[in-house]
Amino acid sequence: MNSQPAPLLDPHADIVDLTAAIVDINSVSGNERALADAVEQSLRVHAPHLEVLRDGDTVIARTHRGLAQRVLLAGHLDTVPLADNLPSTRRTRDGREELVGRGTCDMKGGVAVFLKLAVEATSAPVDLTWIFYDHEEVAAADNALTRIAAEHPEYLQADFAILGEPTSAGVEGGCKGTMKLEVTARGVAAHSARDWVGDNAIHHLAPVLERLAAYEARRAVIDGLEYRECLNAVAITGGIAGNVIPDRASLTVNYRFAPDTSVEQAEAHVREVFSDLDLEIEVSDAAGGALPGLDKEAARSFLAALGEGVSVAAKQGWTDVARFSALGTPAVNFGPGDPLLAHADDEHVPLADLEMALAGVRRFLAA
Repeated sequence: MNSQPAPLLDPHADIVDLTAAIVDINSVSGNERALADAVEQSLRVHAPHLEVLRDGDTVIARTHRGLAQRVLLAGHLDTVPLADNLPSTRRTRDGREELVGRGTCDMKGGVAVFLKLAVEATSAPVDLTWIFYDHEEVAAADNALTRIAAEHPEYLQADFAILGEPTSAGVEGGCKGTMKLEVTARGVAAHSARDWVGDNAIHHLAPVLERLAAYEARRAVIDGLEYRECLNAVAITGGIAGNVIPDRASLTVNYRFAPDTSVEQAEAHVREVFSDLDLEIEVSDAAGGALPGLDKEAARSFLAALGEGVSVAAKQGWTDVARFSALGTPAVNFGPGDPLLAHADDEHVPLADLEMALAGVRRFLAA
């Protein structure tokens, strides 16, 4: 258990310095306490206008001004494991200044923007909820938002939510759903020198792979955003020895589906794809997507505050905006950093992204 005092975070510091300070507090999933302590301390010292709550290693801060709308801004504190990329460093590459290190992109840059604005935004035109949460980079059951949604759903109630996932300071609306299925073929075990008395289960997966390779994925346009579905084999297992015909083989299939499709519809579609094959199909994990909700008043105000030049696209992965959508809250992804660099050994964020994300949300909260 970490017994060290929480490092001091100065939310009035330059956004780059604040991001670096947050990045340098190691918070690999399961080790978020020191960073949660630091965020909590910073809010209690510098934001007397906020009610600050602690739920495990999640910090929640709220205004209660009785305004007509509430906007929620959320960012996760944890990162994937290190790759010799802490402490953070700065560099200039191809004329662009960057902050390098684990979490700079996913998503401590977004956390820094939100922490700075939580202290600064004392007179926003809407009530605000800020959530800095733990265990996002691991199983969904361990995600702090799962627990909070079950035990304190009132903490997550809002008219609009912004999740600080990296989007290169553009807007990515909604997210796709995701499903994992185990596709199993059965056979008959035998000595590989007498294969005619057996039935090779691995061979029965050949038509499954052929079908996946030839699959033409749907493209769904929702609120003007195009979501590209994906159906892929991501793992395969089978066989116990080099001289045994396997009697069982399994393929893990991952389906990423557009947010206008329910989990039940997604499962039915995958089963239909393989309906004429003698297979066992079992869903091992599933989470629905989130519609973009860009037609909502608060979303339109957010886009207007960001300006006409901001990019708006569909989120092609799955993010926690789906959790807010399930509660009836439209949500978007918006934060500094290129999402393609999330989890990379060379994870980094352009300093210009930090400044743009800060300025954009600041304008929205001052509108």
